[in-house]
Amino acid sequence: MTHVYENREIMGKAAADIVSGKIKHLLGQQEFVNIIFASAPSQNEFLAALIEKKAIDWKRVNAFHMDEYIELPENDLRTFASFLNRKIFGRHQFNSINYINGNASNIGKECRRYAKLLMEYPSDIVCLGIGENGHLAFNDPHVADFNDPLLVKMVKLDAACRQQQVNDGCFAGLNEVPAYAITLTIPALMAGKYVFCVVPGEKKANAVYNTVHGEVIEKYPSAILRKDANANLFLDKDSSSLL
Repeated sequence: MTHVYENREIMGKAAADIVSGKIKHLLGQQEFVNIIFASAPSQNEFLAALIEKKAIDWKRVNAFHMDEYIELPENDLRTFASFLNRKIFGRHQFNSINYINGNASNIGKECRRYAKLLMEYPSDIVCLGIGENGHLAFNDPHVADFNDPLLVKMVKLDAACRQQQVNDGCFAGLNEVPAYAITLTIPALMAGKYVFCVVPGEKKANAVYNTVHGEVIEKYPSAILRKDANANLFLDKDSSSLL
């Protein structure tokens, strides 16, 4: 289902209303809810509105994040773990917060560790965005695999993805953006019972068009959302301008 709003603030609040409603509904049926969160400026308005939902029993939420740079210093504010800690993880007491370690001495082992966590705590809700190149998490077109046998893997970021990090103001220049990252794969993301995708801004308009109208192939990773009946796409006037 696609929802279009006048601006990104209204969009973020509307997405938070729907997501919080789903969290509360699930907590009425089960002891804990497992949620995967995206880390990007596109999520700012959504996360700001979500943390204000006082009726959510956050102590019954297990939180995960979906990707992380490799080899940024642990205390670097540009890590995705740091972003989520500032925006939501540090704002409430969760049952558990499960970080990907981009500085693990053995990246393969770290991927397997996190994949095991995802199997132990199957995702109920996935909150994600779409990259300018159509990526979901760090599944850029050249590494996206709709039938990936892995749940978590190391990837090399493409030029468009790395440039977006500069465009978003996360890094001063392309030379500062890490070339490699750990990401949840497409099957891991789509395994969520409910998927909520928040995508504001004119720079995302082409990716949104391909999501809605493009062929469902790895060239357009986000087009896989059309295969999920429980996926919701939240857009603002700018990101939906080509539809």
